[in-house]
Amino acid sequence: MSHTDNTAEALLTARGLHKSFGDNEVLRGIDLTLHRGEVVVLIGPSGSGKTTVLRALNGLETPDAGSIVVEGGPEIDFAPETKPSTRVQKQKRLALRDRSAMVFQHHNLFPHFTVLENVIEGPWRVQGRPKAEVVAEALTLLDRVGLADKADARPHQLSGGQQQRVGIVRALALKPDLLLFDEPTSALDPELVGEVLLVIKELADEGWTMAVVTHELSFAREAADHVLFMDGGVVVEQGPPAELFSAPKHERTQRFLTRIMRPLDGF
Repeated sequence: MSHTDNTAEALLTARGLHKSFGDNEVLRGIDLTLHRGEVVVLIGPSGSGKTTVLRALNGLETPDAGSIVVEGGPEIDFAPETKPSTRVQKQKRLALRDRSAMVFQHHNLFPHFTVLENVIEGPWRVQGRPKAEVVAEALTLLDRVGLADKADARPHQLSGGQQQRVGIVRALALKPDLLLFDEPTSALDPELVGEVLLVIKELADEGWTMAVVTHELSFAREAADHVLFMDGGVVVEQGPPAELFSAPKHERTQRFLTRIMRPLDGF
């Protein structure tokens, strides 16, 4: 499914991202472009660097090298020779976080807050928007994901799927340019996966710009405009889902897809 015209100006462009943790080089020169309304899905084995890419785009990790440009903003250069101060690094991270919102694998809801309090915390406390306005918007968003009756509940009173839907609403309440999903269904019981993927699919159909890390290949095939297969900190292969899943060109991609699509072979 195509949600966007990729000849349009890019919303975000990342070039040459490198990141190491000690001796472990997690990203080895990642290039990524996201256009408005585009859904990009990152797939690959565990440890391939997918989550680190998302965290870099959201300012949760500072790359060791490379650059990121978000539409209308200055280039954020992570070149090591600039040796930025801690203050400058924080400014760079905040500049990215102002434009994007992350939905995490494990919900990360405040356990002592109600559902409504979790949703309004960012737009009210951080963005400084009027409380009445953000409460009204939060209730509308909760209603759209079928959780209007859970506004006063605490996270422990919700199922995993409901908690993850609250996590999505919390991200939407920030009105970001870019939504980032880090394996949003991997911590859920199998019967709860569908309800979360349905919400994400609806957001894709509405034209939200999204980068999604997932192992749900059927979702990637249906919802993505562009798929990146990562391994060993590099993008091994990328392309439209119909092309990459049906006729992968790289032998490493072929092996990964064969294994994940037929996980029970040999048993």
